[in-house]
Amino acid sequence: MKYDILKEEIVFDHFFKIKKAKIRHELFDSNSIEVDRLCFERGDSVAILMYEKDTDSLLFTNQFRYPTTGKENGWILELTAGSIESEDDEPKDRAKKEIEEEIGYQVEEIEFISSFFVSPGRTSERILLYYSEVNSANKVFDGGGMKFESEDIQLVKIKTEEVIKRLKDNQFRDAKTILGIQWFLLNKVK
Repeated sequence: MKYDILKEEIVFDHFFKIKKAKIRHELFDSNSIEVDRLCFERGDSVAILMYEKDTDSLLFTNQFRYPTTGKENGWILELTAGSIESEDDEPKDRAKKEIEEEIGYQVEEIEFISSFFVSPGRTSERILLYYSEVNSANKVFDGGGMKFESEDIQLVKIKTEEVIKRLKDNQFRDAKTILGIQWFLLNKVK
């Protein structure tokens, strides 16, 4: 099927961008349609599922997320994650840097799990999801986020058994975190 972007412009440009486009695309019945669409231009991000072997725990971050306040209390447990900042920013290197900054661990190896769009009807953001195993001795940095970015991040260790219970009880509210946990349960838990 074919599409044409007839016109595209940036209508908001600050911490992120919003693009507006006039698009013509084919329909499944062989006709075509012209529509206006908005795209929240977010860029790619990395997220890392961390397993601490010596404590049999998954490692999460807890931080305030303003967009959740309309439905939740604002603080949310999620995987360590961050934005890829430039075209030269290697995703695996960015993942290692986010782990160091947010939860204070030094990692050597990370395994690629998958990539996926967060909400393809509205945003261009794609998450590259990784997995890494550590021991508690690998926590060699303070973590807590970057103060100059106004981050205030808490490391939360949850035993695998408790993670399974919380997942069944619908206590995780973040999509990348749920996907990561489900992958872990399918691929790493015996």
